[in-house]
Amino acid sequence: MRRNMRQAHEKIVEREELPEIAKDLRQRAKKIVFANGCFDILHVGHVRYLEGARAEGDALVVGVNADSSVCTLKGPGRPVLDEVARALLVAALRSVDYVVIFPEPNVEALLSELRPDVHAKGTDYTAETVPERAMAEGLGIRVAIVGDPKNHSTRGLLETVRQVPHG
Repeated sequence: MRRNMRQAHEKIVEREELPEIAKDLRQRAKKIVFANGCFDILHVGHVRYLEGARAEGDALVVGVNADSSVCTLKGPGRPVLDEVARALLVAALRSVDYVVIFPEPNVEALLSELRPDVHAKGTDYTAETVPERAMAEGLGIRVAIVGDPKNHSTRGLLETVRQVPHG
């Protein structure tokens, strides 16, 4: 069997590389999809979200929240895994082509820099509640709600682990 897949660490890119990556993908007539999240303890909902995002185009770029923004968004004790570990886990998924770590609380700046064809959000959003909806529309980026129903969460997984008797 011939393997033509890059290693996970090769998929993690610096933010400054995004415009050149996007330019290269466009020159090859690839439809770019952008997805984002904290991905603190990767679970099945994340996998289904990213697979759904990838199905919207030819190349999937994933923004992973930096540790500082995860702490702000999720509260004390989070993230469980540091940003490099979370980026590496996301990059290891076959559906993901590139991963970039970002510190902002939302992805408006990344959308502006990357200018993907599609901005994919999970089913915990509706087309009307996507925080970057107005910016995406202004840039001509289609918003897609993808993945399975939001009945998986890192918070719920952590609660389950905490309830398991240890001994």
